Amino acid sequence: MSDTTSRALFERALKSIPGGVNSPVRAFRAVGGDPVFVERAEGARLFGADGTAYLDYVGSWGPMILGHAHPDVIRAVQDAATRGLSYGAPTELEIRFAERIKELYPSIEMLRCVSSGTEATMSAIRAARGFTRRDLLVKFEGCYHGHADHLLVKAGSGLATFGTPDSGGVPEGTAKTTLTLGFNDERTLRALFADRGDQIAAVIVEPVVGNMGCVPPAPGFLEAIVSVCREHGAVSIFDEVMTGCRLAPGGAQERFGIRPDMTTLGKIVGGGMPLAVYGGRADIMSGVSPLGAVYQAGTLSGNPIAVSAGLATLAHLGPALYERLESLGARLEAGLKRAIAASGVVACVQRVGSMITVFFCEGPVASWSDADKADRKRFAAFFGGLLRHGVYWPPAQFEAAFISGAHTEADIDRTIEAATQSLAAIADE
Repeated sequence: MSDTTSRALFERALKSIPGGVNSPVRAFRAVGGDPVFVERAEGARLFGADGTAYLDYVGSWGPMILGHAHPDVIRAVQDAATRGLSYGAPTELEIRFAERIKELYPSIEMLRCVSSGTEATMSAIRAARGFTRRDLLVKFEGCYHGHADHLLVKAGSGLATFGTPDSGGVPEGTAKTTLTLGFNDERTLRALFADRGDQIAAVIVEPVVGNMGCVPPAPGFLEAIVSVCREHGAVSIFDEVMTGCRLAPGGAQERFGIRPDMTTLGKIVGGGMPLAVYGGRADIMSGVSPLGAVYQAGTLSGNPIAVSAGLATLAHLGPALYERLESLGARLEAGLKRAIAASGVVACVQRVGSMITVFFCEGPVASWSDADKADRKRFAAFFGGLLRHGVYWPPAQFEAAFISGAHTEADIDRTIEAATQSLAAIADE
């Protein structure tokens, strides 16, 4: 499934790095074979360690909306690097970046820069707890918000049951402060708030889920989250680390016309560099140190090189880009649906803008209980077929694929042809 050079590098990595990778999904455990080790990337393509070119639909898991190595972003990084790599002191760049984020996200009145999506969600939840002086957090099954202890929690046995750890190393006591509900289940959300709304600090949600595959919100679901939080004095948090600037310049909240109390951003806003954001209402963010008692700090927060990459990327987020992404996404969706129909394989395609997933189950997929029915073995075969045809799809059934502005109609058509052949081979098994 991958080249011999990558295999040799993987064997070497296994001796020094847990699982041979620095983030679990990269290990290809869900699809089999050895991971492709990347030497470089340009536009819509990755180049493996042996030089093999792949059409890339991972895009560094979302940030590369302009494609890899965009000249303006590279120039911005190079220019910033000549002035020093890190200061640990404020810069005008941070102000310009914050002002630009506020322009794109009217719901964000004040914000802080951090270095990762996990830091952003962790900090937003802490700010919400400090503001409300409550402990309980509500999240939704299938949504991923980073690897902080209180977010690696699975559902309990019923509505009133506290969560249980979903990872080794997470204390039971920490897990008990998180309640997990079904995504798109408005009725249960309202019932929970009716029962213990005065104990809930915040509700956090991926407004369009990308971490169980692409799953859109049901009509009224996001509005219900915001309204029920407002009614009970809790904080609504939209985790737009993935959807931010992906579904529109102002993310899912612009696309759906909704303003949450707080927002987390990452990936695209950093242009591929380690940069993320948490922010929201000024009264909530005024509780963050040094203004308030909620502590958060970071040596590399607002790093000048990362902020420069982010500003250069944000400068390109105009209407023409999103029109192109929508057109390419629709073309790929239609082609994949034709290929599935022709093969007779049970599968469905779900897309929102430039996020797309092929689920190997009957659709629609509206929650984790739906997504969990997907045939992982068939997905692994599908992934392997694409990879052999030079298409690098996310190596997990439950991860969204991403289209970039660097993809062309010809790239999309080549992907559809690769998918057609892969599905035909699955049907013949």
